[in-house]
Amino acid sequence: MSEQTTDLFQPYQLGSLTLANRIVMAPLTRSRAGAGDVPTPLMATYYAQRASAGLIISEASQISPQGKGYIQTPGIYSDEQIAGWKRITDAVHEQGGKIVIQLWHVGRISHPDLQQDGALPVAPSAVRAKGQVFTGSGLVEMVTPRALDIDELPGIVADYRRAAQNARAAGFDGVEIHGANGYLLDQFLRDQSNRRTDSYGGSIENRARLLLEVVDAVLEVWEKDRVGVRLSPLSPVNDIADSDPGPLFTHVVRQLAARDIGFLHIIEGATGGPRDTGHSFQLATLRPLFSGTYIANNGYTRDLALAVRAGNGADLIAFGKPFISNPDLVERLRLNAPLNPPDESTFYGGDAHGYTDYPFLDHSV
Repeated sequence: MSEQTTDLFQPYQLGSLTLANRIVMAPLTRSRAGAGDVPTPLMATYYAQRASAGLIISEASQISPQGKGYIQTPGIYSDEQIAGWKRITDAVHEQGGKIVIQLWHVGRISHPDLQQDGALPVAPSAVRAKGQVFTGSGLVEMVTPRALDIDELPGIVADYRRAAQNARAAGFDGVEIHGANGYLLDQFLRDQSNRRTDSYGGSIENRARLLLEVVDAVLEVWEKDRVGVRLSPLSPVNDIADSDPGPLFTHVVRQLAARDIGFLHIIEGATGGPRDTGHSFQLATLRPLFSGTYIANNGYTRDLALAVRAGNGADLIAFGKPFISNPDLVERLRLNAPLNPPDESTFYGGDAHGYTDYPFLDHSV
């Protein structure tokens, strides 16, 4: 399929936002924030280089100090962080791009070394996730979290609302609520990690309650077409699972559709892994339930993106790792040009090397 026979590289209207093309830069944690988890000028260069994407979804950004799960990840709760992000949104807009921020609370995927006063990470229930997280001491095993009291949950929702307000102040074009990949909102959704017996646990409706309260709070701040939610129904990343994801995520998507939010961002399969997880639940059943913009993500190649658009399997296609090593990925995909290979040793932490020094296409040869 050629550029002339696909609309992948044509403009797309996402609510009131006109995107230059249907290619999305997926959120990518790179762990290069400065002191105080403040976004840096180097990060502004990085995002501006990739502004040819129809839409950039920023790396996940913690809504509060409690929401942090990895070293050097940016926040969106302090004045200094807002100013740092404003440099980034200005730089992207100067290049003609559009950028939304991903709002994040990691829940149990953290460690006391990353928490204020060495506090335990929080979660829906005191169920430890198997795995490790990056701290100042390197990789450490996760701990058993503290179950959130029910009277703490309005404060969590308020943190999301405040972060959404801060995102407006920082000049973003919208927000994505991170409900995927085994982080706090996903932990509440899943019966493996949510063992609560109150109104936030047990039934599907109860387990979805916190996510939907967060969405409603963000909708008090942003126009509905500027709000999206990311979900990963079949991904086991961060030791997450549910005994029956089909009815759970059908309910969640129907509730999001009823709120008429701008976009739904679905990770197809295992995050960063196989697209086919062997599960009987078919993600394709979710798209007809949602009338807004549907973003598909995970393991996309040029050929797969073209095929999915040809079959109208998604409105927008998100690319993750290819954007790390190809700042001009949209042009490379359009021309079917070779891609720069990524240097995985520079994915997390470090300086400009492996971050802002990947070459653009050389049109002189």
